[in-house]
Amino acid sequence: MNEASPSKSISMLTFIGTALLARRCVQLASRTSNSKARTVHSHSDSLPASLVESLSLCPEQVESLRSQHMSESCSVSYKNTGPLHISHGYKARLVDINGIEYLDTRNNVAHCGHGHPEILRAITHQVNQLNTNTRYLHPHASLLAKKLSDLLPGSLDKVFFVNSGSEANDLALRLARAYSMQQSKQTTPNSNGTSQNKKKRKDHVITIDHAYHGHTLATLDVSPYKHRQGKEIENCPDYVRRVPCPDVYRGAHSINRTEQQQSGDKESNSEMKQQHCKNEIEAAKQYASYVELECEKITSQGDLVSAFLMEGGMSVAGVIMPPKSYIRRCVNAVRKAGGVYIADEVQTGFGRLGKCMWAFQYSTGNDGDANDADVIPDIVTVGKPFGNGMPLAAVVTTPRIASAFESLGVEYFNTFAGSPVCAAAGLSMLHTLSSERLQENAIDVGDYMIELFRELQSRSEWIGDIRGSGLFLGVELVRDRDTLDPATKETSFVCSVMKEKYKVLTSVDGPHENVIVVKPPMVFSREDAALFVSCFEKALMEDLPLAKDHLRDLDKTPT
Repeated sequence: MNEASPSKSISMLTFIGTALLARRCVQLASRTSNSKARTVHSHSDSLPASLVESLSLCPEQVESLRSQHMSESCSVSYKNTGPLHISHGYKARLVDINGIEYLDTRNNVAHCGHGHPEILRAITHQVNQLNTNTRYLHPHASLLAKKLSDLLPGSLDKVFFVNSGSEANDLALRLARAYSMQQSKQTTPNSNGTSQNKKKRKDHVITIDHAYHGHTLATLDVSPYKHRQGKEIENCPDYVRRVPCPDVYRGAHSINRTEQQQSGDKESNSEMKQQHCKNEIEAAKQYASYVELECEKITSQGDLVSAFLMEGGMSVAGVIMPPKSYIRRCVNAVRKAGGVYIADEVQTGFGRLGKCMWAFQYSTGNDGDANDADVIPDIVTVGKPFGNGMPLAAVVTTPRIASAFESLGVEYFNTFAGSPVCAAAGLSMLHTLSSERLQENAIDVGDYMIELFRELQSRSEWIGDIRGSGLFLGVELVRDRDTLDPATKETSFVCSVMKEKYKVLTSVDGPHENVIVVKPPMVFSREDAALFVSCFEKALMEDLPLAKDHLRDLDKTPT
């Protein structure tokens, strides 16, 4: 990579600040001296009186009030270059209070697009009628439960509504524990053929390194991603067994890489023997062996494997797609040890990968072994996109597991979960997903975007890997393709410049924070993809070389 010439080198502050300063000059020139009063006047005739004060606050007041009355642990995106004050959105665009539009490549919550008119109509209609809890019968919740279960294979037809992905995964762990408790009460024959009660056995959960499953206490326990952030939880508790992330690019069992290349990620490989894999199936066998080993350890101690919890596409881990047959091999071992398979679809569900409705279906399939079949989870969790921005999530399981939970005699009641308004949003999201053929759009636009990124990769040594499917993609930036030295500072810079100069919002994830994660609304078009990759190319090929000598001055870009 060529170094920037001294004449072109500029300070980081100047580089990122130039676009911001120019933008603000244009804004100030077009404003009146009393913009605050003008804002109130323009909305006062149509706004409820209760909202006039809020929407009359200037940006400085908004930031000040937030700083005074909200915890700093509640992060703000792009804080290092100036947080965004978003006013509204449409399709794959977000618009700030000054009317500046941003291309949104990162918000998978608005699954069918920001401000979708059909979904807005459904929500508005229902909020004008009734919004209460699910102790009362209401057609929206009942029909939504059916439609959700119809999208899932096998006997996954018992639905629990919750408010968020964290709640969904928390409840899924409870369901798994209930089933495990039922299993532990069963009897087993002893050496003389008679039955004896089993001793009380401890339940264990197997999770994957770098996974994130939520912010409740239970889900934090099984989220190693959070264990490396701060000091609240520094490692998995005893009942949680962590296995290596099935990363076929950077991990110990990567495909078509030398031992020298594998040594680039010392942290992830420290507990594993580095081994070169010649294909995806071999990598799957190697990574699955860690789950098989943990199952053997747990059962040899007389304990139970309660659950194996996994995202079919690991988002915060940097868009990690498990190798073919990995999930099947892991699940076979877990079920043999008495556990259940929980598929976390909070980030990737509802057709985002394009090739399949659910991410757990993506990496299954025949790898040459006999009796191979697609794996059907015992429990599935969905969240973020389900309500297109409304707080709606769910847990779907089998009658057998639901019955085990019911047998404990504890009522499950969640005040706001599955309310008529949120259920209306869910019904409308599913209707829109189908009627606008957004799953088909995901694979079409995703494949097109991958082509564009691969062409750029052929001209830029910064791009180490491009992975994912549909509208769930990861572009990993490295300083060296041989050692895989992660381009952490450079990725943060590109993210900041994309926002400030090109008005494109991106997300950064991965253990080394060097992966641009692409998970836009499902209405993301080919034109959006072309614009995104074009801006990305400029940031990478033109802007980054000019700032290369000053990257140490750049703060992390929180996204």
